[in-house]
Amino acid sequence: MVKSIGNKKIKTAVFISGKGTNLRNLIKFSKLKKSPIKICLVFSSNRLAKGLNYAKKYLIKMKIYNFTNKKKAEFLILKDLKKNRIDLICLAGFMKILSPDFIKKFKGKILNIHPSLLPKYKGLNTHARAIKNKDKYSGCTVHLVNARLDSGKIILQKKIKIFKKDTVYKLKKRVQKQEYKLYPKAISKLFFNL
Repeated sequence: MVKSIGNKKIKTAVFISGKGTNLRNLIKFSKLKKSPIKICLVFSSNRLAKGLNYAKKYLIKMKIYNFTNKKKAEFLILKDLKKNRIDLICLAGFMKILSPDFIKKFKGKILNIHPSLLPKYKGLNTHARAIKNKDKYSGCTVHLVNARLDSGKIILQKKIKIFKKDTVYKLKKRVQKQEYKLYPKAISKLFFNL
């Protein structure tokens, strides 16, 4: 894993596909003095992603990639990452699966936040699945990305109770609140062993 060098912050890219609320949260975190990261790039797989507005607002360089040709998109992304000397990638609601080849080039330097208590409910519709199975708890996980979907080393998890009256929307909102706390904590843990 990359370590921060003295007071120098780690150059980070955030990958998004949608609203970008985790991106907004990571930007706020990166502005703190004690934060180990500096967000230099925002990549989106969707040109209509609302999250791009946060990149604009905070004057962060952004790029949009069309994933219809995944190989080409990944080649161009890797070029941009190298050019901007990016050392860490944070996936934040990024709805594309990166190839094993891409992951290998950034081994141990890609983080993801997932809305379930992994290894439970990899992939999509995590809240609906937890409610359907009458689980007592749900939550979120920050993990390192490897070649298998949502299977990398777990950095941190946060567990929350599922209430009888919970709908998918209500549960999602409560889990998201925890995501905003957990992602910065996990990044700090990685770099400062806090």
